[in-house]
Amino acid sequence: MAATPPAYHDWSREDLINRILVLEGRARPTPPSPSLKKPPKRPVKAFDFRMQPRRKIALKFCYAGEHYNGLAIQSDPTPLPTVEAVIFDALSETRLVDRGAGMDGCGWSRCGRTDRGVSAAGQVISLHVRTLPSRPELNYVDMLNRVLPSTIRILAWSPVSDSFDARFSCAFRHYKYFFVPSGLDIDAMRDATQRLLGEHDFRNLCKLDPSKQITNFRRVISRAEISSVSSDMMVFDLIGTAFLYNQVRHIMAVLFLIGGGLESPSVMSSLLNADPSHPIPALKTDEAIEIVATKPVYQMADGLPLVLWDCGYRPEDVDWQTPLSSAEPRSDTEGLLLPTILLQHLESTRQRSLIKSTLDEYFLKAALSYHPGSVTLARGSAAVHNGQVLNIPIGGGKYRRTGAYVPLLKRERNEPIEETNERWRLAKLRKTEAKAGAEDAVEEE
Repeated sequence: MAATPPAYHDWSREDLINRILVLEGRARPTPPSPSLKKPPKRPVKAFDFRMQPRRKIALKFCYAGEHYNGLAIQSDPTPLPTVEAVIFDALSETRLVDRGAGMDGCGWSRCGRTDRGVSAAGQVISLHVRTLPSRPELNYVDMLNRVLPSTIRILAWSPVSDSFDARFSCAFRHYKYFFVPSGLDIDAMRDATQRLLGEHDFRNLCKLDPSKQITNFRRVISRAEISSVSSDMMVFDLIGTAFLYNQVRHIMAVLFLIGGGLESPSVMSSLLNADPSHPIPALKTDEAIEIVATKPVYQMADGLPLVLWDCGYRPEDVDWQTPLSSAEPRSDTEGLLLPTILLQHLESTRQRSLIKSTLDEYFLKAALSYHPGSVTLARGSAAVHNGQVLNIPIGGGKYRRTGAYVPLLKRERNEPIEETNERWRLAKLRKTEAKAGAEDAVEEE
């Protein structure tokens, strides 16, 4: 009868070495020492989320959009990770949510959806998480930041009521778009921004997506202004209650055309004048405002400089807290407040970005010594002569090169959104009916 093979997984390192020497004929066999055997592993007890108390909270966080395929998690594979997928993984790893129950299981809600490349400084989600009611509250900020990548940082959390919803409880959304003013007529751009204030129909200043079946394009803008950030950087601030798909980037694209001298500020009024039954008056007496019922074809601005700066809520709805909210701030021997780990990380990131920016500046200076010429934007006009190429800024250091410029109001127009919506709805209906018919045929077989 064959001997039972030894259970090598219980042997110590020394016993395994001795066994090898025995097999090689260089040592005498000795039984393994029982005292050196590893104790059997205890079975890992499953973490039962059904036995854990939960509470609803809101999380405020920032992220660098260039590293992600947008905020919202996707059902299909994406070339880059999404912000929500990464945060959900962190929440699952820290056992704050049940991975198996998915995002629906924790009542996940986002405030504002951002596309690929777009960043956020004050994005907000609301959800139910595990809690410890009989002990001090869990340190949600530090727990998550320890496992999140450096490009996503949780800034604060707030207890919220069960009826709170990050999207529908939001009172306003604040966007910022940063741009270099070189070669741009800032006064003309500011003239155009003032035309955005109030309630308008923005169908000509957004991406029209029939799958969303949107019929109401009226939105309210409470603040629209351009201000200086530094000697070579400016920012466009836009605040409103809600925004349409890619609305900010479309507005910014038109502002670049106005700043480059290719369009008059009055074109913004014409694009907002989308409803023939309710025409808007001209801002100035010498202006002619056209009715633009369907959207002209044009390229929206780049997403890199766009930031969802803040999501605003009523004070009674949120109470933002940090790890230091319920503790004494740390101080050095001279009484100066010490920075938190979060602040140290963000300051380190800022310094590295500043160094990279300085390096890029000196690379440009080095190139100019061999390739003299102007790198500022050459302000254009509708007429381009003698093979001249027009560089039209689209933000983020990118330009659209063209040999001829066609004014916005003379361009090809999209079909009315009502027709696009109806065609998409009918196509989906036919697809649904065909699928149901195929399933019925299978059942009959």
